[in-house]
Amino acid sequence: MRLFRTLLTAAATTALLVGSVHAQDAVTAEKLRDKALLDRTAWDITEDLTTTIGPRLVGSPAMARAKDWSVAKFKALGFTNVKVEEFAKPSWTRGEESAQLVAPYPMKLNIVGLGRTVATPPEGLEAEVALFRTYDEMIAAPEGSLKGKIVVITQPMVRAQDGAGYGVAGISRRAGPVEAAKRGAIALLIRSISTSDSTVPHTGVTAFGDDVVSIPSAALGVPEAEQLERLAAKGAVRIKLKLASTVDPKAVAWNISGEIRGSQTPDEVIVIGGHLDSWDVGTGALDDATGVAITTAAAKLIGDLPKHPKRTIRVVMFGSEESGGSAEAYVDAHKAELPKIVLAGESDTGADRIYALQIPKGSSGHPAIKTAVRVLTPLNIYLDRLPSPHAGSDIEGLEAAGVPVIGLKQDASRYFDYHHTMDDTLNKVRPGELAQNVAAWTSFIYLMADSDIDFRVLSAAAPAAPSH
Repeated sequence: MRLFRTLLTAAATTALLVGSVHAQDAVTAEKLRDKALLDRTAWDITEDLTTTIGPRLVGSPAMARAKDWSVAKFKALGFTNVKVEEFAKPSWTRGEESAQLVAPYPMKLNIVGLGRTVATPPEGLEAEVALFRTYDEMIAAPEGSLKGKIVVITQPMVRAQDGAGYGVAGISRRAGPVEAAKRGAIALLIRSISTSDSTVPHTGVTAFGDDVVSIPSAALGVPEAEQLERLAAKGAVRIKLKLASTVDPKAVAWNISGEIRGSQTPDEVIVIGGHLDSWDVGTGALDDATGVAITTAAAKLIGDLPKHPKRTIRVVMFGSEESGGSAEAYVDAHKAELPKIVLAGESDTGADRIYALQIPKGSSGHPAIKTAVRVLTPLNIYLDRLPSPHAGSDIEGLEAAGVPVIGLKQDASRYFDYHHTMDDTLNKVRPGELAQNVAAWTSFIYLMADSDIDFRVLSAAAPAAPSH
């Protein structure tokens, strides 16, 4: 009986100690959250990157400057173990681009070539249009039936808070050129993958590679795509298109990282970040200077604490997200470390307010998560019942390798108005909402870094989702 009472007393003491630890963590997280709401670090990083460096296309001189900028920024903000990890990445450079409606009347069309598109002949090409209102309509056309035609796809994108319309509409850009080529088309124009009604066209990567048969491809602004749709309903339409571009097969890119070293278990690492590269048509403010800024500023605020959290926080500025490669390169460089990467997260949907937290399955009952939910609630962030299905392009390699991932879901309602355009500029960033992002990342990542939560164990123990 005495032993039983002793065990009960020990258990109660342990519970009190654990409770006090989480209470202290909550107080620290709340202070970090509130400090972040008034902090200018993320804004200053976004302003500096977009102004000092500008557009950051992989393989360009600007991207090399961005690499050096990243190293200097990490060191200036107090990060340690700053690394530059180089990987091979062929680069693509845009050249002269133009499009002209030839019939039923002459009119200049405002286009932008899709990223990695092949070029037209130097003199351009001219042909009759085969217009399809959806990608599926074009796919239904038999192989060879579009021989000699310029295909136009006018499928719109649906506006949604979670950006769900992007994946559906984006297939026209990602696979359209290859599928149109199979059916004999000589070029492809798509309605921009956009939620705006602007004449400004949106670029974005399309299928490419040595084993890919593609055709010259570009995007139109929304009103011009709608105009072509109306004209095609009335009769024949002809377009002349000219696209020039070059590829350097020997180019390189870099993933750059810096750390806030853990105080107790520094070999356990939380990886967060955004992508440093951007398309060449704008200054890449929302995509993704703000993502780099949010995660860097969050880690910096945590690093300013008198005592660092238990685990190491590593911020990665990924070097080739827009045309791919940085995710695979990062995993290849860190294979031996993967079991010690306890969590990963990426910010890459602009900087409008975060409205939801997604976590690995089975972890919602852990005290650290319960504390995080309470700390995030004043920011109007709720815990999503669904685990994070895809937390970001640059950490998808980590996710595939079994690293647990989280998602801090941003409101994407207006993100795709500016995404991949010359309008993706600093004046589209809302400072108050940017600060809310930093507050969420700072408080949440601190709590995870100062905890013992093991997402792998919790996920493995979680019951399987019910089948329907």
